Parts: sequence; C-alpha cells; structure tokens
Amino acid sequence: MFRTALRNVLAHKARLMMTVLAVMLGVAFVSGTLVFTSTISDAYRKSSQKAFDTVDVAVQPHKADRKDGAPGAAPRLSRQTLDKIAALPGVSSATGTVGGFAAVADKNGELIGGGFSSAGGNYFPGKDGKDARYPMKDGRAPRSTGEIALDARTAERGHFKVGDTIRVSVDGPVLKQKLTGVFTTDDGNVSAGGSLALFDTATAQKFWAKPGEFDQIDVKAAAGTSQAALKDRVEKVLPRDSEATTGKQLADEQAELISQQMDGMRTVLLAFAGIALFVGVFLIANTFTMLVSQRIKELALLRAVGASRRQVTRSVLLEALVVGLVAAVTGFVAGIGIAVAMRSFMGGDAIPDGPLAIPGTAVIASLAVGVGVTVLAAWLPARRAAKIPPVAAMSSVHAVATTRSLVVRNTIGGVLAAAGAALTAVTSDKAMMGLGAAVLVIGVFVLTPLLSRPVIAAAAPLLRGFGISGKLARQNAVRNPRRTAATASALMIGLTLITGLTVIAGSVQTAVNKLATNTIKADYVVSMASMTGLSPDVAEKLRASGKVTAVSPLRQGASRIDGSYENLTGVNGKDVGRLIKADFTAGSFSALSGTTVVVDDGMAKSHGWKVGSTFPATFEDGKKDRLTVGGIYKGSGEMLGGIMIDNAALTPHLAEVHDRQVWIKTKGGATDATKKELRKTLGDNPAIKIDDKDDIAASIAKVINLLLNMLYGLLAMAVIVAVLGVVNTLAMSVFERSQEIGMLRAIGLDRSSVKRMVRLESVVISLFGGVLGIGLGVFFGWAAGQLIGKSLATYELVLPWGRMGIFLLLAAVVGVLAALWPARRAAKLNMLAAIKAE
Repeated sequence: MFRTALRNVLAHKARLMMTVLAVMLGVAFVSGTLVFTSTISDAYRKSSQKAFDTVDVAVQPHKADRKDGAPGAAPRLSRQTLDKIAALPGVSSATGTVGGFAAVADKNGELIGGGFSSAGGNYFPGKDGKDARYPMKDGRAPRSTGEIALDARTAERGHFKVGDTIRVSVDGPVLKQKLTGVFTTDDGNVSAGGSLALFDTATAQKFWAKPGEFDQIDVKAAAGTSQAALKDRVEKVLPRDSEATTGKQLADEQAELISQQMDGMRTVLLAFAGIALFVGVFLIANTFTMLVSQRIKELALLRAVGASRRQVTRSVLLEALVVGLVAAVTGFVAGIGIAVAMRSFMGGDAIPDGPLAIPGTAVIASLAVGVGVTVLAAWLPARRAAKIPPVAAMSSVHAVATTRSLVVRNTIGGVLAAAGAALTAVTSDKAMMGLGAAVLVIGVFVLTPLLSRPVIAAAAPLLRGFGISGKLARQNAVRNPRRTAATASALMIGLTLITGLTVIAGSVQTAVNKLATNTIKADYVVSMASMTGLSPDVAEKLRASGKVTAVSPLRQGASRIDGSYENLTGVNGKDVGRLIKADFTAGSFSALSGTTVVVDDGMAKSHGWKVGSTFPATFEDGKKDRLTVGGIYKGSGEMLGGIMIDNAALTPHLAEVHDRQVWIKTKGGATDATKKELRKTLGDNPAIKIDDKDDIAASIAKVINLLLNMLYGLLAMAVIVAVLGVVNTLAMSVFERSQEIGMLRAIGLDRSSVKRMVRLESVVISLFGGVLGIGLGVFFGWAAGQLIGKSLATYELVLPWGRMGIFLLLAAVVGVLAALWPARRAAKLNMLAAIKAE
C-alpha cells in the first residue's frame, strides 16, 4: 500500500503540484511571519539592551497616581536628588536625562526621520567631560545655547558637517543651531531611521522641562556593587514621588513591551496566512476528492484483492502526507525568503540592524501546518472512498448523490446560514459577531451546491450569445454542483473579506469627512507632525499676523472630578464659537468664560449636571475651584467631547503650557496663498502642519487607503490559491470528460469552440464565487457598521459600487486566466484516443 501511494503521487505530478503550491503559499506566509517578527523583535531587543548597558539603576518619577492627590504627571526629578544619588557609596556615575521631540530639517527644508521618530536629548558630561552614551565621532559636544550635536546617520542623510547651521524645531518655532559635533549611538530609534539631536543640559531643560529638572536619572554602579544593592541605597534618598528600577528590570520590561508590540503585527499577518490556508483547504479537499473519484475502480480492485478500509484510507492519507511534507519544506524555505524580502522592503530606515532570526516555532509551525492541513483536508475523501463497496465502485453505482444526502446537506446549511446571519446581525459583541460571521460562511459553503443552479441559470441569457459552447459551459458548470461549489467557495471567501473591508473603510471615510465638516468651522488646524505639543508662541504669532481673524489654542489639562480623573480642554472662550460647530441642547459657547464651562451630553448625564450646576474640580497643580456648567452640547467622539474651559482659567494650573492644536479663521477663507503666508509666518517649519478641511479628509483617506492596500496585498494570496483551485478543477474536469470532448469533436465541434466552452465554464464558476463573495462582504460590512455607528454618530453604509464592479471583473479575469491551460489541453485532445478512453 505504501508503494501504491507513492506511485499514485508520482503519477499525478501536474495536478498535485498545484495542490503543493496552494499549501506552500500558506505555509510560506506562516513561517515568513514568524521569522520576520522574530527578526524585528530580536533587533529591537538587542538594541534596547545596549541602551541599558550603562544603566544599573534608573530613577524615574512615580508611575502610579500622585501621592498628593492631584491629577496629572508626578513632578520631575531635581538637581538636588541627582547630587544626593551621585554622592552615595557604590555609585560610579549619575546621569540626569531630559528629552522630547526635536525635528531636524535637511538643507532643502524637509524633515529628517519622520515626525514620530525625531527625538532630542541632553548631553550630560561626566567627570572626564564626556557622556559615555554618545561617543563623539567628529567635533565636540554642545556646551551652550545655540549649539547642537547630531547622530552620524542623521548628519549623513542631511549632508551636514561640523560648523554648519541647522534648522531645528522642538515645539513649533524654528531654531537655528550651530552643529558642533557628530556622535555614534546604539539608540534603536536611530537605528530604525529616526534622528537624535543633543543640546547642552540647560538648553534641553529649557525645551522639555524646567531649569534643574530631569526626566530620569541613570546610575552606574562602581566595581563590586550589585544592581540590587545599589537600588536599595538609592531608594533611601529618593523623594516620595519617584521610584528606582534596576537596569535588568528595565531591559526586561522593554523586551516585554517589544514582544507585545510584535504580537499585534504577528497576529494580523498570521490571520491572513490562516485565511489563505482556509481557502487552500477547499482546493486540497477538492483535489483529493477528484483524484479519489478518478481512481475509484482502482481502489475497489484493491478492496477486492484483500485491502481493508483502513488500508485504503491510509493509502490516500499517505499521499496527502507526502504532499504536505513537500509543501511544508518548500513553504518554510520560501517563508525565509519572504521574511528577507519584507525586511529589505522596510529597509534600514524602518528597523534596527541585526541578523536574521529563525525561531524553532517557525520550523514546527511549518511542518504542523503543511502536513496537518493537507492530511485533514484529504481525510474526508479518503474515508468516503473506503466506505464504497467494491462491487458498487466497479459499476459506478456510487457516482450519483442520493436525494436524501442532498436534503440533509441543504437542511444543515440552511440552519447554519440562518443562525450565523441572525447572530451577526443582532449581536453587539465583536467576538460574537466574528463567530456569527464564521458560522454564516460555513452555512453558505454547505448551501453552495443548492445555490449554484439558480445563480448559474441566471447567466444563461448571456451564455446563449456564445452558441453551443455557451450552452455546454452552463451544463458543465452545474453537472457536479458539489465540485462547482467547492471551487467557487475558495474565491468567495477571498472576495467576502475584500468587499467587507472596502465597505467598512469607505463608510468610515465618509463618516469622518462628514464629522469634520459638521464640527470644524475653522479655516485651518495647526499641529505638529509628531502630534506633540505646540509652543504657545505659535498661536501668538498667528494671532499677530494680519490674515487671522479668530484663533483658539486647544490645551489639555488633567483634573479630578467626583473622585475620578477627567481631561479638561482649554479653548479661547471669545473665539471658539467661530471655530467649532457644536449642537447645544442647552446654553451656548457664549457662556464659556472664567470658571464657567461647557460639557458634552454624555458627561452631563452621567454626573447629573444641568446648565447652572456647579461642581468642585482639583487641577493638576493641586489647587481646587468650583466650575459652573454654562452649556451642554452633543458629543461626537474624538472630534468633539468632554469638558471645555477657557484657557485663561486653565493655563495658570498647568505645569507646562503646550497646545495640542491651534484652530484659526482667516480673512477670505482657506486659499493656497493664505496657507503659504501662514507657513512663512511660522518660519517654513517642516515639523508644523497647517491643514484645511480637505487636508484633514485627505490625511484620513491616505491612512485608510494605505491600510486597505496592505490588506488587499495580503488577501491577494487567498485569491491566488483560489485561482489554483479553479485550474485544478477544470484540468480534472477535462480529464474526466475526455471521452465526451472527443465525441463533441467527432460530431463537428472545432478546437476554438472547445476552448471557448472550457473558458466560459471557468468564468461562470468564478463569477458565481464572486457574486456570493460580494454579497456576503456587503452583509458583513453592514453588520460591522452597526457596531461602528454606536461610537461614530455620522456613520452610514456606503456601498462602493465602482470597486465592487472591479471585484466582479476580477472574478471574471480569474476565470479566464485559470482556464488558459485546461482549455488548451482540451482542444489538443486526440478525438479518436479520447473516444476510446474509459
């Protein structure tokens, strides 16, 4: 039986090769994902560990709530604390660090490193006048205001050399700094394409803290002092709002954080690998079903000469095992190639340097997935073949499915589809909706043979235009509904996901655009590219320009209200009504002044507030005051919500004054000339964004389209597997109908008509899968929209008719491409040899 199984594998090389390819694609994506994410994790982990090589104990402000009861971040560390730690026995050195956002512009005025990866810090010289964290490659460290040092990569990208004047922005205004030095660093952010600018400590404190304050104190132990012992000594001199952590603990926490961040990416990529494998299951099951059907007499003969049911089942499963092993090995090797390609695609500007990491889990997963999926998919056909009595198999009595079996199948499919649709439509829980969607897809798959006849029959009028070839194609497509269903289902799943994602993305885009239109009355919204805070000078410069008629900085302040933390949004009470459109149920923006605030309706309801209600609030500096509700408006999620207070009342309580955004109204509205003039007012700063409503909509669309394109690329693998399935089905169908095709040729059907028949059959099957996929995708998009609509008031279902038309056209193209080889093969059949074939 073992030799028989191996002979059968080698006897069907072409067909089984497509099955191997289908499994291999899924395995390659699984192993590639594991190798790629492990490589990134290791690179970041090693990079972060290098950063902690000079840190035995780190002192930071307390991470928990402040012990004085005030909301907001704990106070920073003082110079006095640094000096106390430096004087402790067992301390080799104590370094005070402070840092934040620092955007460096190249000589063309463009931002280097991207907004979120542009960092700044302080150079803290030790007793020898050097900072061990940043060895100087060229020049010297910055010593006073107006001087700066850059990491070597940023200096190279910007074509800077020592002595050049560099344009830098830390919170808005452009600063011109003299480059005094270029340094090397193991900072993972720099290795991943970011930039790092260093200033002298006093200047850095002016930018990101207050004179004499630090974000963190890094302590290096003297020889013979352990990290644990040093931590115990340091804790004795710490203020109550700070804590000490060993360097090892920090490194472990960083490694855990990196692992968690990679988990998200790994989960998404593996999910799409699972989709491709799920689609591949249909192809494998279909392939083995047809192979077993073709060999049914051979298997019956084996039964007749003494082979048991188990031996027949094992022989088919052994074929699947061989196919699975080949697919697993080739898929694992291909996965390593995918990981290398993905890393090269991201390049040195995306991840730190490091060797390729091949974890043992990638090897195990490749073998388990490749072999497991193939054997499981082949088990049902093998079991079905073994149960057929030898006499029935030899006389082909088994070929026709009984009415009872079809009724049972349709009943089960109907129950599953109805249950899945109901659960998907009515549930408000994401997990339950996912379960309902899976049940619905399974139900539709079970019902697909039943659905194939009416759906394909609807295409009959179109096929009549192709004469006898069209008629034969329609009959061939419904001749074996189960095979047609299994073939179409693979394509259906891919198009279901693509359509559903497109519907959701388009609907969200429209909802956000509508929300922006309904909320923003301002002509421009000014913010930092890094989403960090703007200097108050930005709003003042804009206010002083002759173009601006109304301006309101948006500031954030923490507060404690009724025992819980609430964010306060500071605005300019006089101008906010001209810049923000809010639907008030009571009161208005005109009441916003002093300690009179406006709140959204959700917060008002939860606290039982009405216009005129007063409530105590504790600000982040610990001071208390009573606030009065002057208006209640309808909240709209991220765009508009919470408590708004006049900046004149909020700003005195803020430890650091930064504006999240600045909203402005200009003379003559938003024009290109106005935007250009505003940019000039702000020093043509590449780190500052000046967006009108169209820019905001375009930035949202860009993010959504980027995400969609990534998903389309990942889902394309499922479509490729579906194409292989159609090719496999048609090839085997042509083989089974060799005698029939020979007869058709003998009575006058020419080769071009035979080709057309096979192509039309392929197109019909593909369009059948496309119609089902698009229909399910629209339903899932609608169902998901019901959940999204609860948090996004302007959400409404938007059907992308243009894209859905493209998806249907794609299904037709899949059919045409998949039929190329089978149609050519059918047309080349020798009619006499085909007629004699059994």
